[in-house]
Formats: sequence, structure tokens, C-alpha cells
Amino acid sequence: MTNITIAIDGFSSTGKSTVAKLLAKALGYIYVDSGAMYRAVTFYAMQHNFIEENYLFEEALVKSLDDIFISFKHNEELGFSEVFLNNVNIEKEIRTLEVSNFVSTIAAIPEVRRKLVIQQQDMGKAKGVVMDGRDIGTVVFPYAELKIFMTASAETRAQRRFQELIDRGDEVHFEEVLDNVIKRDYIDSTREDSPLIQAEDAVLFNNSNFSIEEQFEKVLNLAKSIIKHKKSDTN
Repeated sequence: MTNITIAIDGFSSTGKSTVAKLLAKALGYIYVDSGAMYRAVTFYAMQHNFIEENYLFEEALVKSLDDIFISFKHNEELGFSEVFLNNVNIEKEIRTLEVSNFVSTIAAIPEVRRKLVIQQQDMGKAKGVVMDGRDIGTVVFPYAELKIFMTASAETRAQRRFQELIDRGDEVHFEEVLDNVIKRDYIDSTREDSPLIQAEDAVLFNNSNFSIEEQFEKVLNLAKSIIKHKKSDTN
């Protein structure tokens, strides 16, 4: 079978992970949530008191990076891979607003990015992978056969995230979720190391007015077209 590498980048709460999971399942590919890896490092920093009263002890975190081991294990019941930090399942813990408030700051640290990019590139060496994040098409897999850049208005994304947190049982206010989305957009787009930008050869996808099902179908059709074209080239 002809496999390709699919990179899905974009702003927070654009539905990247949801679409990527569906796409990987439909194609029989491996799915990697690169954002979850940065959330895992953020959670580690919180666990070890490297974050106190909105202050990050960056040097202490960097010195501890060799003690951080992140892995993904497939959950047959859920149908996707969950995140493990040093062999402990932290899938639920990393999805909180508290982690969201610091993940972009953690992700802007060059040493953290270098460590995780190496791991991400190793995961994709055999192709047949769908990975989503902020710099997948520009840094991690610059030669990916399919690159998608997803965007939507800040208000639309905040509403999606707010509903997700409410459905989980979290007590949050829409205004703080919107503030978090806007703050993360700024940090992700302006950081010096691997800022969030659209790759020149990425397909821009504004999904403000599309359902998850519609988004999935559009991306799946793009992937199938590229796979078909690549297969014909190798015959």
C-alpha cells in the first residue's frame, strides 16, 4: 500500500485533533497529537512546581527534560491513542484549562521544541502517519505529501472549547476560554522558535461554518486524491 505523511497545523480549538483522528482511522494510519506532547511537558512542570503563581521556572524545567518520557498507547475502547507521561496515563489531566493557560508558553521554549520535534520525526519515519500541531508542515515534516492549515474565528473556537469543557464537567466561563484562545494565538504566532505559520504548500481550510463531518470528508478526499496520484506514479 502507498502511504503518505499528513501534516495538519492550525490555531487552537480548530478541530485539528478530531479531524486527524478520524482521518487516521479511515486510512489505517498512525495518529500523533503533537500538542498533547507539549501539554504533557506542561503537566510535568506543574507536577514538579516549576510553575508557581503564573511564573515559570524555565531553567529548572530545561534541566529536567531528560527525565520526561512521553508515549502514546492505543485504547481499543476509545478508538484512539492516549498520552502517557513516564508510563502514567495523563490523557484527562492534560485537557484542563489550567494546562491550556501555560502550554503555549512551554511550547515556546527552544529546548522543549528540539526534544519533542526529534521524537515526532522518529514517529513519522515509516510514513502512514497523521500528525497535528503548530509546526508539523513547516518544521517536523516539511516534505509531507499533504499539508492542511486549519483556522476559524477566535469566537467560534472559544465556543467549541467552552462546550467541550462544560461537557467534561469543568466549571469555566466563556470569557476566560476566549481570553485563553486569544492569548495562545498571540504566543503561538509570535514566538521566535517555530512560530505558527501556514506552510507555502499547505491547503488553507477555514472551518468556521463546517461541521466535523464536513471537514473530515473534505480532508479525506484530498488525502485519497494524493494517495491515488502517488500510487499511479510508482506503477
